[in-house]
Amino acid sequence: METSKSAEIQAFLFYYGDPISKKKLAKHLKMREPECAETLSALATELKNNPNSGLAILENGDDVQLATKASLATLAKELIQEEFREELTPAALETLSIIAYLGPAPRSTVDYIRGVNSSFIIRNLMVRGLVEKDENKTKGNLYYYRASFAFLSHLGLETQNSLPEFEKYRNLLSSFETQLGNADASIGQSTN
Repeated sequence: METSKSAEIQAFLFYYGDPISKKKLAKHLKMREPECAETLSALATELKNNPNSGLAILENGDDVQLATKASLATLAKELIQEEFREELTPAALETLSIIAYLGPAPRSTVDYIRGVNSSFIIRNLMVRGLVEKDENKTKGNLYYYRASFAFLSHLGLETQNSLPEFEKYRNLLSSFETQLGNADASIGQSTN
């Protein structure tokens, strides 16, 4: 059974997590831009009119993102407040450690190392002030994340390099990043 283009867009936006330009979305899904825009518009209407869906397509200029419907904002607010009352989860600590030792790093690298989508966790770490976007490395819709100054200050560290056994863990995580780069390169070659 073949997957519909609408389902592909929805799955891609869910996994990607961050805003993405329609042009880049079309390129990733190997669609013509007009076809992608039309399918995206139909998906947005479908999600908006479906009372059994909690998702919506957000648009800001040429950028789009999959998000929860505004009508469910109270639920999301309660979830976020509950997250702040609790200690960091093992998954959040794992994500924070990867970013602290490897950062600045894109979310795709964090996802690759962890083996799961990390967008919600990174968002929570940002809201807590432990992680921040590195504006110097960010390119277009590709955001790079690093440990925040507040995180380093809280640990009493002057620099990222002052983390315990920094070089050892940085090298280990860098090897994963290299594997990701090699995997991306081989995928690009096989599709050409």
